[in-house]
Amino acid sequence: MTYTPDAHKVKFDENDNKNKNDAYQIAKLLAAFKPTIICVEIIPAKNEELNTDYHAFVEDKEYKAKFGGEIALIAYEVGKLSGVKKIYGIDEQQTAAYNYNISSELDNPIDSTTAKNYMKRVIAEFANIDKLSVLDKLKIFNDRETLQKFININADILTYSSTKGHFEGADEASKFYRRNLRMFSNINQIPVTKDDRILIISGATHAAFLGEFLERSPKYKLINIDNYLK
Repeated sequence: MTYTPDAHKVKFDENDNKNKNDAYQIAKLLAAFKPTIICVEIIPAKNEELNTDYHAFVEDKEYKAKFGGEIALIAYEVGKLSGVKKIYGIDEQQTAAYNYNISSELDNPIDSTTAKNYMKRVIAEFANIDKLSVLDKLKIFNDRETLQKFININADILTYSSTKGHFEGADEASKFYRRNLRMFSNINQIPVTKDDRILIISGATHAAFLGEFLERSPKYKLINIDNYLK
């Protein structure tokens, strides 16, 4: 819902009144989960600034949040409705630059078609996504089949791109895995009790990776968001 450097993004005008209202309605749906902890895609080093901003937002209805997009429109609103005391940044930006286009840049690749054709096909599937409502977009983006495609298009499919005896695509994919694993590590550094309920708000591909990690975790129970996005 705000600027992203990611290669694939969906248009969203956070200043449009209808979008603001739609986002608030979604925030009310998510607040029914009654989270006690909210995590957002901000680096942990900004947690103090983030929470100063959040508490000013909660205390003053005229206050204009410094953190925009889904943080103000969703995270802050859900937190306010649910009485959440603190919001945590879980992003990781120390990973080396990630090349989404490695498949197009290799000379004499062993397989020059699999990755390119798959990416074209998946991108085409979402060609009309901007015409949908915000709620319908979120339903699609949180569908398990869609999340698997996001993992593939951002990481796994790159393993088909290589030259003989080398691992160019796999090495790029590993950078994205590393970033998401570190984001999961940031979640695991948050103090929690068995009574806490954690809401994670992130880009769709991060949600895909984190969902996989959480599903296999011995510590957490993953709740289906379909129970709330109705």
